[in-house]
Amino acid sequence: MGCMLSQLAAKFAFFPPSPPTYQIKKRDNGKFSVVSTSPSMPLPLADDSSLDILLIDTKRGNKIVAFYLKNPYARLTVLYSHGNAADLGQLYDLFVQLKVNLRVNIMGYDYSGYGASSGKPSESNTYADIEAVYEFLQTQYGVSQEDLILYGQSVGSGPTLHLAAKLPRLRGVVLHSSILSGLRVLCHVKFTFCFDIYKNVNKIRKVKSPVLVIHGTEDDVVNWLHGDGLWKMAKEPYEPLWIEGGGHCNLELYPDYIRHLSRFIHEMENITAEIHLQKIRQNLRIKPRSENASNKCCGFKLWRPKCSECLRSRCIKCWWRPKCTQSRRPKCSSCVACCWRPRCPKCPIHGCCCRISCAPWRCYLGKHSGINGKQDG
Repeated sequence: MGCMLSQLAAKFAFFPPSPPTYQIKKRDNGKFSVVSTSPSMPLPLADDSSLDILLIDTKRGNKIVAFYLKNPYARLTVLYSHGNAADLGQLYDLFVQLKVNLRVNIMGYDYSGYGASSGKPSESNTYADIEAVYEFLQTQYGVSQEDLILYGQSVGSGPTLHLAAKLPRLRGVVLHSSILSGLRVLCHVKFTFCFDIYKNVNKIRKVKSPVLVIHGTEDDVVNWLHGDGLWKMAKEPYEPLWIEGGGHCNLELYPDYIRHLSRFIHEMENITAEIHLQKIRQNLRIKPRSENASNKCCGFKLWRPKCSECLRSRCIKCWWRPKCTQSRRPKCSSCVACCWRPRCPKCPIHGCCCRISCAPWRCYLGKHSGINGKQDG
């Protein structure tokens, strides 16, 4: 029942542009080029060496299209997950502006069923899509998670937080007009149901990197309370940007948008490796060892019975070294420890806890005093 409701919710959650605003064609040299299907959409130049048009395979068998825009002065890379009713053809101009103004590399991709990507849009497919793109960034471009910022707009906040929750060493996360969950966009509920999609309200608590939230106060599609809720639940929230009068799809037009985003990127660039690791340790809540712990052989008390004479308990680490000297058991002639092993059949010496002086095997080998290498009788 839950799966059926989840599939039904997905039908109302995804609205890919129809028809797509672009198509891709393969050249003679094996590279891909973009062909516009809408005259109003600007297209990249065919000889633009700063743009790579990619076709990436996902683990769910789909092929998704991705644009990788390179900036020679970039220190960080932004992995951009776009909103619901958009594809790469509509976002190319925005990617160019972000690449120049933020001085970063930009990787944008179309979900399965969007643009020229194959498959059908679904929550599971978007998770597989972003994982495939991240793996491609690692293997083909050498981008590590320490140099990566995840950017999720609207529905794109779902796959963004899905991946961010798995990467503890991310440089940062940007949530733009994000959602608490799919069901919470339609109605105000306080509980998470099994058939809900994009349960960001649960995943935001697992993100260990700085989180910047950007939301318009007049957003009539996703109420700004969604962004406010995610910001309050983040472990390391960055100063949010609430754009007065901003809607759902026009925040990029406000000067505060690029100004605040640039400051966030600049601060993330200046985080040194030492500070970054220190924040990771704090987020993981790694506690130092207690000073008193070093004075104890272990931190547990034994469940074994105590000595009937002195009632002294022994610990797990040294249980084979009894300390009681008042036990009624026979004592070893070579040491003061209590003997607990059976008597040696070859000599009158009892085995004891000390494995050096009178261990039974030494008796068998004739190394005990009184045997001198010969057996009795």
